[in-house]
Amino acid sequence: LILATGAQTAYFGNDDWADLAPGLKSVEDALEIRRRILCAYEAAERLPNGSPEFAEYLTFVIVGGGPTGVEMAGAIAEIARQTLKNDFRTINPADTRVILIQSGPRVLAEYNEKLSESARRQLEHLGVEVRTGPRVTDIENHEVVVGDEVIRARTILWTAGITASPVAKSLNVPLDKGGRVLVQPDLSVPGYPEAFVVGDLANFPHQTGEPLPGLAPIAVKEGEAAARNILNTISGRARRKFHYRDKGSMATIGRGSAVAQFGRFSLSGFPAWLAWLFIHIYFLIGFYNSVVIIFRWGWSYFTSNRGARLITGPLCQSPLLKTPEVVPNDRKHPSLSMPPLEPIIVDTNGTAPK
Repeated sequence: LILATGAQTAYFGNDDWADLAPGLKSVEDALEIRRRILCAYEAAERLPNGSPEFAEYLTFVIVGGGPTGVEMAGAIAEIARQTLKNDFRTINPADTRVILIQSGPRVLAEYNEKLSESARRQLEHLGVEVRTGPRVTDIENHEVVVGDEVIRARTILWTAGITASPVAKSLNVPLDKGGRVLVQPDLSVPGYPEAFVVGDLANFPHQTGEPLPGLAPIAVKEGEAAARNILNTISGRARRKFHYRDKGSMATIGRGSAVAQFGRFSLSGFPAWLAWLFIHIYFLIGFYNSVVIIFRWGWSYFTSNRGARLITGPLCQSPLLKTPEVVPNDRKHPSLSMPPLEPIIVDTNGTAPK
């Protein structure tokens, strides 16, 4: 048996924040985040410029300054200033305020200080406000409490932490504080040599004394190692201890902006972005996939088009009608009906409309 059920978003005991500040762990999460972002602009389009609600709809708060938070903040800033700049009549999406909140002293804390500072400068160049130090103490409807400050925002996103899949608790084996299984050196479950745990569900401290980070390359190598050990067991050969060779890590910030760390060697800015681009294409499976991705990324880069502006899921909240965010499917909410339009009657003789 190989268990690889991954991780889920962690709110550190504040599970009631999940509906107010969704995380990004699945395709469904991504679609919901896209819906909220686009709905915010649609709502701002229908409000008078300068009203308090107008500023709230154009304010986006991302909690968590790790790779996911940094990439998301950069993407939203880029979408506002490039992708959506010609999509609205009365608002200027470039007026968007993007705030990235990191409770630690710097963003991308797993990278060296030089790259962390470079990432901060690149974010600020895109127009992102980077807040470090105070942690978020409360999230309520349309507001985030950071220390003594209350930030009003209609779109709040959470990228501050993860916890292991709850299936780990059913194994009745030792777990770390994050709910991950403390695996053996061969990735097997303590007391159950026929079962293996890999990926974000596994805590492997046998190489450095600290758990390996939850990254896709590590999960891939752990899967391969578990498969080899299963084959070795079937063949009567000894199992091998797992060892991961760190080839580096990268994080994108925006178009032409990224940071990359390969041991003592590091890159930032456009060279790091190029390295990220080619390495990801190199590891794609199949020539067709590589060609298609190169074409799509090239088109996105030169046109600033980030894909379909498609709103799916629950209806957007109307700032004028005060409709609820989610409407039951089994009934039609009366406030969703637009006021009836006055009919235009045209005389068949061709005279002006009445």
